[in-house]
Amino acid sequence: MSATSLTTVVNKFLDDYTNNTPRKLKIIDAYLTYIFFTGVFQFVYCCLVGTFPFNAFLSGFISSVASFILGVCLRLQVNPANKSQFISISPERGFADFIFAHVILHLIVVNFIG
Repeated sequence: MSATSLTTVVNKFLDDYTNNTPRKLKIIDAYLTYIFFTGVFQFVYCCLVGTFPFNAFLSGFISSVASFILGVCLRLQVNPANKSQFISISPERGFADFIFAHVILHLIVVNFIG
């Protein structure tokens, strides 16, 4: 694959994403990007510095992974293209479930830290 075809594909993807993706999904994608890089940063920090308070590293990394998964579930439920698969779940209900699951997740994470 040549560099020109790769740039063509990337430009086409960015144009389609910018023009066809609703604003709600772009906000969720920004959140997912932030959570992803937070998990990557924690893992790299663990590899470079060490895991002395192992519970702190483990709870932070598990929190990042679980938050990413919850965000992906929210994106799937809010996406208008998936409306036929989530007939009984409104976007507001999906967001409420997301918030409720985050509260439970962070209660568990804080409890695990000690």
